[in-house]
Amino acid sequence: MAASLINFAAEAAGAINPADLSIMTLVSHADPVVKGVLIILVFFSFWCWTVMFDKFIAMAKANGAIGRLEDKIETGTLEDIINYEDEKKHPLALVVEAGNSEWREGSGEHAHEALHEVRDRIEHAMRLELSNEIRRLNKGLPFLATVGSAAPFIGLFGTVWGIMNTFTSIGANRDTSLATVAPGIAEALIATGIGLAAAIPAIMAYNKLSTDMGRYSGRVGTVVGIYAGRLAKRFAPAGKG
Repeated sequence: MAASLINFAAEAAGAINPADLSIMTLVSHADPVVKGVLIILVFFSFWCWTVMFDKFIAMAKANGAIGRLEDKIETGTLEDIINYEDEKKHPLALVVEAGNSEWREGSGEHAHEALHEVRDRIEHAMRLELSNEIRRLNKGLPFLATVGSAAPFIGLFGTVWGIMNTFTSIGANRDTSLATVAPGIAEALIATGIGLAAAIPAIMAYNKLSTDMGRYSGRVGTVVGIYAGRLAKRFAPAGKG
């Protein structure tokens, strides 16, 4: 009885030896399929952080650009807006230029337009350019959503595969000691942990960026409506409206 307890204690001590169950050791001894899952998840995590870094910088620049345009709309004259150029050369300035171009190029062809028709035509041109700006900012967000939803399941696949191998090893060796079971289960659970580590930041960043994108689009849409109305009033044919 005493000998059995001593042997069990020795097995347990060996099973939880930090040197044997360190993450690097477990990964290096993992099944090739589990290693493949870990490599995929690490790549996804790295690419997600790259996309997040790029998108947060892009949104900061976009919010700065719309802030400058709002200030110009509020404090500047119509001539200032007609000749508007963003000091930091942000693509948002192309939205204003699209409205100005539609006014310059289309006014002679629509001499008998009503006021609301002029406004709608200018606003339509500006919103078409705005859609290009939104598409530019949205680039990369679907990848974050995909990783946020798929990474936990990819990690779970690695975990299930690792646990299957552990039970197969138990059946082949007829050994249920902690020294046999613990490493396989531990290396399998690493896959789930890495999957969650990749998914949680990705889905949080996706939600944050989507919210910021909606607010940005709303602010630009308001500016487009205000500017198109001001431009239409100035250049509408007399007696129309």
